[in-house]
Amino acid sequence: MGQTLTGLLTSVRAIAGRPGTPAQGRPGGGPDQALLAALRLCGDHLSALAAAGPLTDARRTRLIASIGALTTACSTPGTDAFDALLRTGQQALDSGGEAEARLALALADEATALRARSKGAWRLRGNALDALGRGEEAITAYERHLALQQNNAASRDVERRIATLRAAGDRIDEALTLFRAGADTEASGADAEVSGAAARLSRHLPAAEARTAFTDLVRLRTAEHGAGDPAVRRLATLYAEHRRLSDRDPVADPLLGGAEPIGVPGLRRLVAGRTVCLVADTPRTAEQEQRPGSPLAALIEGYDLVVRCDEARHTAPAARTDLHACTLRGDTPWKGPRWDRRAGARLVFGDPLPHWRLALRSRLVPGAQDRVGDATLRRPLHDPALLGEEAGAGPASTAYTVLRLLDFLGTPARVDLIGFEGPAALSPREREWVGTRTANTDDTAVRITLR
Repeated sequence: MGQTLTGLLTSVRAIAGRPGTPAQGRPGGGPDQALLAALRLCGDHLSALAAAGPLTDARRTRLIASIGALTTACSTPGTDAFDALLRTGQQALDSGGEAEARLALALADEATALRARSKGAWRLRGNALDALGRGEEAITAYERHLALQQNNAASRDVERRIATLRAAGDRIDEALTLFRAGADTEASGADAEVSGAAARLSRHLPAAEARTAFTDLVRLRTAEHGAGDPAVRRLATLYAEHRRLSDRDPVADPLLGGAEPIGVPGLRRLVAGRTVCLVADTPRTAEQEQRPGSPLAALIEGYDLVVRCDEARHTAPAARTDLHACTLRGDTPWKGPRWDRRAGARLVFGDPLPHWRLALRSRLVPGAQDRVGDATLRRPLHDPALLGEEAGAGPASTAYTVLRLLDFLGTPARVDLIGFEGPAALSPREREWVGTRTANTDDTAVRITLR
């Protein structure tokens, strides 16, 4: 990676120049100056990465690849590099570090300079400011994004984030109002140290600084008046609410439209005595399933429970789904698309527990499911209370996890796999397990019946 990184840095410098030096133009006209500035920023970041030693972080490796794509776009005549610029900014943000968040903000600034009416650029700027804890500035950028966004459904996440940031700031404002009211009624005035903590607290501070100042105010006020004082109790409540809002967005509907949590006993009852099929999400299967009167559509419709896995890329939105299962993957699984396809029950597999909880809070849609798997079903392969396998076997597909779970429960009358061939085929280890339990395979090789 060191040589690749050095070569990319050389390419970036050749196109954009070094900081403080004019970029050399290319025949036929060069990139816009904002793009050249963005490339120079990427070059600075690459230099810092090269100086830090060997790369072992996969997220930063992906960022380097994204910078490479941006460099190629800027060096190719006639190519619009704007989308590559936004992708590089988003990849920097996804990398998770403070330096990467600053790079994302700088790239977003160049993107808004290039296209002031780009909703994607303003969304990136808001996200970068948000990641840096600059909530009030993030609200301004988010509002610019909303003003340009025509799709109301696509803007709901931004609207919720604006509401969260404002609510966190409102808790600070109320805490300061509470302090000033108390200070006005005290004969000798507030203690100088407490007054200093209050003076440092503001909703316009970066999140980390605001949290420190808020913590100091609560600590000093509690020491001054005691935890039983009504004003101190209210101040502590505001502090706790501010911390919760800083950590995560509130759930619009905590009850998820009345969805019922389901654990191992409930799932066992749900599948008991019923015929179950797992349907692969492939173009061939989806096309045949949607064809009126097709044998495959009739076959699937004949099962008591139809199970589908992960995000549907080919299956029709209205396709019957009695049980949807998905596996959380990546470093930030709570940022994936929301699970808005209708399903009777939804199982989410994932670890660690905080990531699993945050993903459910962020991605479940109220009313899109009647039942939601609880924490007892989040890691069936490795949970000692269920299958208890060692984690060293490598990641398992969602379909395999569902199969193993149904096999463990032992209550379905029959479990069939439909369409799991070609691109949807299971891994060799998973196929071996299925093979030891195969009762028969039909002539079209689309159905495997487990004993």
